[in-house]
Amino acid sequence: MANADLAATYAALILADDGLEITSEKILKLTAAADVELEPIWATLLAKALEGKNVKELLSNVGAGGGGPAVGGGGGAPAAAAGGGGAAAAEEKVEEKKEEKEESDDDMGFGLFD
Repeated sequence: MANADLAATYAALILADDGLEITSEKILKLTAAADVELEPIWATLLAKALEGKNVKELLSNVGAGGGGPAVGGGGGAPAAAAGGGGAAAAEEKVEEKKEEKEESDDDMGFGLFD
């Protein structure tokens, strides 16, 4: 089964590289030409997953990061020294408001372990 999965993925990459639309029919044709037996449902699922996406762009942005959490702490000191401490103060106020809101949930008179 792993060979069939790889063959379907490679077929999608071939289609993307040639600038063709990725469809289940084309994936099945390519896998059949490679003498790999692939169930049509997998070709359909792969084609739907890649529908409307630029596969070349996805591949080129694999290591770009974009979706990770923001890392803070290290950049505050230079900004404050340069006179940009106002943004840090505003950020602290926002965090304090969020904490106060979370604490107000405890005022309902009951808790998880009561």
